Order: sequence, then C-alpha cells, then structure tokens
Amino acid sequence: MPPVSYEVGTEEVHGGLADLSVFRRFLEGLKDGLRARGLEDVWPCFVVGKVGTDLHTTEFDPEVARRLAETAAPYGSVIKGHYTDSVSNPAAYPEAGMGGANVGPEFTEAEYEGLEELVAREKELAAAGKVGEVSGMMKALRQAVVASGRWEKWRQPEEEGKGFEELSQERQGWLVRTGCRYVWAKPKVVAARGKLYANMEAAGEKGEEVVLRRIAQVIGKYYRAFGLERTLRKLEDVVGR
Repeated sequence: MPPVSYEVGTEEVHGGLADLSVFRRFLEGLKDGLRARGLEDVWPCFVVGKVGTDLHTTEFDPEVARRLAETAAPYGSVIKGHYTDSVSNPAAYPEAGMGGANVGPEFTEAEYEGLEELVAREKELAAAGKVGEVSGMMKALRQAVVASGRWEKWRQPEEEGKGFEELSQERQGWLVRTGCRYVWAKPKVVAARGKLYANMEAAGEKGEEVVLRRIAQVIGKYYRAFGLERTLRKLEDVVGR
C-alpha cells in the first residue's frame, strides 16, 4: 500500500493544543511512541492546534498560530486549525503559516438552510395542490440527530441531566443544525431528501441545485480567503508531470 497522509490532534470541543510546552510534549511523545513501534517514518502531515477558535468563538489568533507553526515545522508537520467555521478573519490563515483548516458545522448549516428553504417551498406547493405527500425532511433530520446521541457532547453545564425535549427551542434548533452532518447518510434521512427533491422535480423546480448553491457559496468564501484560486490547474500540471 502507498503511504497515507493523516493528521493528529485531541478529540475535544475546545479547539486543540495551544500551550507551547504541552504542544512540544505532545509531539515528542508521539515521536517516541511511533519509534517504539518501529513506525518512526510514519509522521502526520497535520497537527490540529488551538488557534483562538472553538465551537463558540470565531476569532483566529495569528500570533498563536505562527508560534505553533514554527514549533511543528522541524518535525515536518504543518498546523491545521479546528473550528474554522464562520471565522471572522480567514485571510489571516495562510499569512500565519497555517497548513489547513477544518470546517464542518458551517457547511452543514448551509446544507440544512437550503433544505429548510425547500421544505418551506414544498409546504406552499402542497397547499396549492401541486405536491401530494410531503417529505417530512426536517422531522427526519431532527429524529436522526436525537437518536444518534451526537448532540450530547455539546451540552452546556446547565443542561446536564436533561433530555433533548427539555432544552429550549433555540438550543434544540442549534443542536439539530450542528449535528445533522453526522446523520446525512441515515436511511430515513436519505429517503426524506429523495422525496423532497422528487416533489420539487414534480413541480418543475430543481431542489438539489438550491442546496448545492448554498454550500458552494460558503466554500467559495474560504477558497478566496485562502488564496486557492486557479490551484486546480496547478495540481493538474503537477499530476501531469
């Protein structure tokens, strides 16, 4: 098998490693652990670092990022920022020497909002007699997120011990929007989406395009901020050689 490119980090919701002494200790511990298993040549491309952002903050810290990048460089890794979603200063990432950025909830929210728009339109079409049975898309998403248990990791301290239905409507909505990226492939969600798109098609409207356009707009924002224009041609040139 060919080499595998991979990343390492910590699985928690506060954004990754930031303290430089802890960061160095992490890298050295990883190096020692791999060496002990005869895997000293198996080194990660990316190390996820805390660069000012987490699930509830959107300000990237270039100075912290630069220090982490300088620390990781001698090891042969670059820094990837966790929770880049809706960050207020994305253009600062490449300037600070960042090698990558994780975006998840923001793309999912764009997809969710596109589906929400279609569901509202589906309701109008149903009221006008242009659609028969509605898809139940939002209900399917909600049920799948709750059943997955994924929402549990984002509980606030005051929410401990409460069931999903006991949370405020605002929190429930946020948890579904944020957590639905984990359940897109669930059979009932897939079936509901298919039904929704079919209803749009039957009414002469292109539902999937609405969703894809919303996602593309968000991707485009990062594409431009990270200076990635025309990189496809460059990659094709490299592959061609």
